Amino acid sequence: MRYRNLGRSGVKLSVVGLGSWLTYGGSVEEDMARACIVRAYEKGINFFDTANVYARGRSEEVVGRAIADFRRDSIVLATKVYFTMGDGPNDRGLSRKHVSEQCNHSLRRLGVDYIDLYQCHRYDRETPLEETVSVMNDLVRQGKILYWGVSEWTADQIAAAVTLARARGWAEPVSNQPQYSALWRRIEERVLPTCGDFGLGNVVWSPLAMGILTGKYTDAKTPPAGTRAAGASKDMMEDYFTQPILDAVARCKPLADEAGTTLTRLALAWCLRRSEVTSVIVGATKIEHVDDNAAAADLDIDASLFARMDAILVPVTPHEPYLA
Repeated sequence: MRYRNLGRSGVKLSVVGLGSWLTYGGSVEEDMARACIVRAYEKGINFFDTANVYARGRSEEVVGRAIADFRRDSIVLATKVYFTMGDGPNDRGLSRKHVSEQCNHSLRRLGVDYIDLYQCHRYDRETPLEETVSVMNDLVRQGKILYWGVSEWTADQIAAAVTLARARGWAEPVSNQPQYSALWRRIEERVLPTCGDFGLGNVVWSPLAMGILTGKYTDAKTPPAGTRAAGASKDMMEDYFTQPILDAVARCKPLADEAGTTLTRLALAWCLRRSEVTSVIVGATKIEHVDDNAAAADLDIDASLFARMDAILVPVTPHEPYLA
């Protein structure tokens, strides 16, 4: 396993991290979830990411029980806050009230004294940015969190948060968690350069484009039974699940063979080719998924192969590849 600094901060994350969206606390039985988390830890993965909204807190509980036997200082534990967690008017967003209360709830569910990385799951247009940055600074000073970050914020929103924190002498955001893959490149034009300029590391989600880049799908009309594309998550895959995209991914298979690896590992290494990317967050429902994903950390791929991969995939990306 290889490790990278999270932006310009001193903390080091495994370049492959394990996430829990749509899996732990939900579709995956707890025994298997724990087995995957333990296997990841054995493989050198030290970055574990979840969120309070995942399965309405159950994901945090499952992750918390799974890491209970790990040495606390050997892992980087991340969770998030923003989305609706109740029926009240203050049960969502990034207000001081909601963030403070949800941080306490997350600490309880995870069974820890502090959160390594606390992330604003989306930008809150109804709360002053100053209030959000201020409460994050307070949580750092209180020792409840060590670092804070953002997820799916625009380049301008990231720049405004860092600039405000620096002006007030407050703790700055150290990370961004955007969607990024060889089939979803919207952050390349402005977000990644802004993060580079301001010193944020990116821990990217869906680096396998909801599983499309594993190559397991070949027919857009008949996805294999039991897969995400055949289940409740199929609507989330609408942008990706087209025959031209599946055919293009299949044409990348010889490139993976040439590199002596799998399509999965090649797709993860593609994301890690960018210096602004600290870690790729993957999901795993089986031990074999953990092994395959973790192996991507050790790949050294020539840039020319990635260029050939781009030549195949860019023409079929579901959106303009370089939108701001």
